[in-house]
Amino acid sequence: MRVRTGATALWVGICAAAVAGALPSAAAAERVPAPAGLRAAVERTIADGFPGAVAYARQGGRETRLAAGLADRASGERARPDQRFRIASNTKSFVSTVLLQLEGEGRLSLDDSVERWLPGVVRGNGNDGSAVTVRELLNHTSGVYDPTEEPEFFAPYLERHAWGYVYTPREVVARAVRHAPYFAPGTGWRYSNTNYLLAGLVIEAVTRHSAPSEIQHRILDPLGLRNTSFPVTDPDIHGPHLHGYDLTGRDVTRFSPSYDWTAGAMISTVDDLARFHRALFGGGLLPPAQQRELLTTVQFPGTVAYGLGVQRGEVACGPGPGTPPVPVWATDGGGPGFTSVALSTADGERQLVLAVNVYDLGADLKGEPPFPRSEGLVQAQTAALCG
Repeated sequence: MRVRTGATALWVGICAAAVAGALPSAAAAERVPAPAGLRAAVERTIADGFPGAVAYARQGGRETRLAAGLADRASGERARPDQRFRIASNTKSFVSTVLLQLEGEGRLSLDDSVERWLPGVVRGNGNDGSAVTVRELLNHTSGVYDPTEEPEFFAPYLERHAWGYVYTPREVVARAVRHAPYFAPGTGWRYSNTNYLLAGLVIEAVTRHSAPSEIQHRILDPLGLRNTSFPVTDPDIHGPHLHGYDLTGRDVTRFSPSYDWTAGAMISTVDDLARFHRALFGGGLLPPAQQRELLTTVQFPGTVAYGLGVQRGEVACGPGPGTPPVPVWATDGGGPGFTSVALSTADGERQLVLAVNVYDLGADLKGEPPFPRSEGLVQAQTAALCG
């Protein structure tokens, strides 16, 4: 969940020359032939150092599912497109959707202050919840500090290897407000997972139900997302799943989701994420006014165009000026063991959901690349989304 950039930028600039050879892909899972170049792109990620990769692509009514490499290096189990993985910050768009639905029902306004719903929670050291709106939480313009950028925050996991260690959301928020805000609310943009922990607490204050249960009955059940779940403290992934690794090859699949909660604790599959994207960007989950709010972006110099839990970007489709880029809406995520991106073209005609099973949290905390460099990650976008 620590990915700080737009989905396109997530892959661009991390490329390196591939070595020859790749493990075979799961061609039997395809319904139709894959878009030209997609299979090679997915297999290239394996050649470049990812143990496994899974992908879903749609062009109009034509769907393709691909997998390459290994789901589990210890057992030799092959990757399959139906396997689950931690979706990390893709979770944020589920959370923003619930809050937008609540606004559409007249139960809150995104312009309500955080103080109204969480009195006294954002206070002290220059923090003032009465000056921060729910909207500013969702578009990351609140300025609230993010303690998950601190190496010592993850010491229970990375140093003591207490993989089941539990942080409560309010504990993380309390750590955040011990620090001054990054900037005054609304005057800048900075990705902060604290924003979405507060958003989850607002959901609970408004509904008197848990945030995971609201996501379940408002989104997962109506859309039939049976392979998507929201663990709160359980460090295991249940059912068929990819194993996740750090850059040393250590298996970090077992990792408490508690610190992430509504900022990035969910588990899903490429198919379920694609179905959610179709419903979200196709207007099937929100009234028109809230759909417009979802897609209204803020952008400060040097930052991404960020809406409410979603990003607007472009996928380059050719080296020359004669090939225009394709505008896309995106969500993405990177957290212990897993990196993923979900992209939908602005016209809704094409989709790509791609997940790979390396993300090194320790490297990220040091400011180093958290996963192998692979041009295949960029090539997959071009193959799936450019026509």
